[in-house]
Amino acid sequence: MPLDNGSIKPVNGILLLYHHPLRSSAATVMEHVNAFTRHSRLPVCSVNTALGFPAGLRRLRFQIVVLHYSLFSTGRYYLNQQFLRYLADSVCRYKIAFFQDEHRYCQPRFAFLNRYKIDCVYTLLEPAYFQDVYQKYTAVPKLVYTLAGYVSDDLVAIARALTKPDHQRTIDVGYRGRRLDFYMGQGAQEKHEIATGFVRRASTLGLQLDIAFEEHQRIYGRTWYEFLANCRAVLGVEAGVSIFDLQDTVRTACERLLVCHPRLSFAEVFELVLRPWENNVPYRTISPRHFEAAALRVCQILFAGQYSGIMQPMVHYIPLQKDFSNFAEVIRMFRDEELRHVITENAYRDLIASGQYTYQKFIESFEQELWQAGYQPNMPAGDAAQVTALLKRGKTRRYLCARVKETLSYPLYRNRRIRFLAQPFLRLYRRYRRIKPYG
Repeated sequence: MPLDNGSIKPVNGILLLYHHPLRSSAATVMEHVNAFTRHSRLPVCSVNTALGFPAGLRRLRFQIVVLHYSLFSTGRYYLNQQFLRYLADSVCRYKIAFFQDEHRYCQPRFAFLNRYKIDCVYTLLEPAYFQDVYQKYTAVPKLVYTLAGYVSDDLVAIARALTKPDHQRTIDVGYRGRRLDFYMGQGAQEKHEIATGFVRRASTLGLQLDIAFEEHQRIYGRTWYEFLANCRAVLGVEAGVSIFDLQDTVRTACERLLVCHPRLSFAEVFELVLRPWENNVPYRTISPRHFEAAALRVCQILFAGQYSGIMQPMVHYIPLQKDFSNFAEVIRMFRDEELRHVITENAYRDLIASGQYTYQKFIESFEQELWQAGYQPNMPAGDAAQVTALLKRGKTRRYLCARVKETLSYPLYRNRRIRFLAQPFLRLYRRYRRIKPYG
């Protein structure tokens, strides 16, 4: 496959498009992205759309295009017009989209899938509900159930380095969560309710608690793992929501109500607007947080749930009823150090040591799905090197432009001194921001 002229070239490989802002600290996102290049036996070329459209990509037509879930943010897709035109022109190829947070902005998502003729969707939605969602609103021929995240080699290594004996941990029960919007239903409120309910009942029991649920109190990166490793137990709930806003009407109705009556509680909003929609399409799943706790041998105190059929109560976690009716029994079990040890070892054995939920297994199943669809990507080493070189061409310039663009959008840029220091980069950005139109 010579690449010495300007003609369009077919590439028998996989193009992975993802979005990762330069100042982002979302480790779980990059674990998922890196799994494709780290574990796949197939040729994978990854492109970060945050850096803009690579000029060399205009000349390449990949057999398979994978759209990572990081591209599909709340109400916004991180694909500029050049990427969209490239996607539209990639006819007779196999296009795969990964999604998370599928419960909102559904109609734009369905329209995107139909417009760009996506062939396969990896979804957190359980197969029993495929027909009510994607098969009803889209023409996507293939749907695959997946998890929000898996066990990475990095997580195992971090756990090996940070895990310490129970008596060396200084926090009895820890937790970090966040408040979610009312329109997501009762299930989404559990992240907040388990924190407030537990603190209210446990604050006088002599336990060392480190429980928070405000956005500014969240912990990221290695600091999060260090925090978790210092806990004897951690609270948790199923990821996901209990209202699937298929027509994009629940969110708007809820927001209109709160504009007029901003002091309404969730219970009041639920009765006025949300009740008819509750559990219309169940959308709950196990979270990467549960794998992290299992890897670090932290006992999990969780609201009772399904957890994708992976975690069982009193085997992998201590179940806490959502009305806290068994709270006293949960505290009794937590104080039993031997029981905590058994539960944490069970979770480590079945979720981590078994190897069933690793990114290696996930990529193997991904490759199997491709082969079943009739695709066998294969690029000679020489062709792969040339394709990589084309995609990297101009990357330094694109990186600098992206860095300046992010700086200009950052609140600190309002400071006069920051603006003065940024002037050289701003001039560089203005010089190179004009990117040659697609095609």
